[in-house]
Amino acid sequence: MARVKRGVAGHARHKKVLELAKGYVGRSHNTFRPALEKVEKGLRYAYRDRRNKKRDFRRLWILRINAGARAEGLTYSQFVAGLKRAGIALDRKALADIAVTDPAGFSGLVAQAKAALGSAA
Repeated sequence: MARVKRGVAGHARHKKVLELAKGYVGRSHNTFRPALEKVEKGLRYAYRDRRNKKRDFRRLWILRINAGARAEGLTYSQFVAGLKRAGIALDRKALADIAVTDPAGFSGLVAQAKAALGSAA
């Protein structure tokens, strides 16, 4: 049986890891063992933070909507309840964008939400 030499596969594996470690400081960018540890840790962070990013953006959008609504005299929860009663179905991303880029349009939405809350009370 022929002897298997694994130099090419090992070199390719090392090259792949070191390519991912570009930009790291110290031995972590040019030595395989520390590079492998750092790359694996980085990939774990990337996996985790792809999920956390969704949560962070939702929090940011709610902050922006709340700030815009409070400037008009409503809290975030009152504003969202008013929009629901008025039958306006905009997601938080769109509402936050309107609050930042088009304050006049957002004021109109707040007025509709207030009217829907007033008619329900």
